[in-house]
Amino acid sequence: MQTPLSSIDRKILLLLQHNADLSAAEIAEKVELSQSPCWRRINRMQEEGLIERKVALLNPKKLGLNMTVFVNIKLSAHGRSNLDEFERAVVGYPEVLECHTMAGESDYLLKVVARDIDAYERFLRDQLLQQPHVQEAHSHIAMSEVKRTTELPLD
Repeated sequence: MQTPLSSIDRKILLLLQHNADLSAAEIAEKVELSQSPCWRRINRMQEEGLIERKVALLNPKKLGLNMTVFVNIKLSAHGRSNLDEFERAVVGYPEVLECHTMAGESDYLLKVVARDIDAYERFLRDQLLQQPHVQEAHSHIAMSEVKRTTELPLD
């Protein structure tokens, strides 16, 4: 169920998406609200699950993670236990940043990071393709990154 947002709530969320380090006082000043009501709004949005968590965004290249690969996965069997087993395995792989269930030719789309092609190949061969119901894995190597954001459109 979608929570209705006031224009002030939207402004608060936009500010937090851009910089989660802002204090309630700083946010209150920017949205022209006093600190206590601003803090209550932020707290309410956290309790309602609109704000899931606050994190630091790291630069993968500066950490030596120079490859991003999108992997289409097709399973050989689609029983509930097979899907659950695959999903549990994927959640445990730190190289996998995202995993989406797909409609169409593939069952899953993974976003994977690796130091280089050798590290990706080891992950693919030693981890992903070792999962019992993986029938196919098609890798698509990202050449460059045009846009990377976590900010959701709120208008």
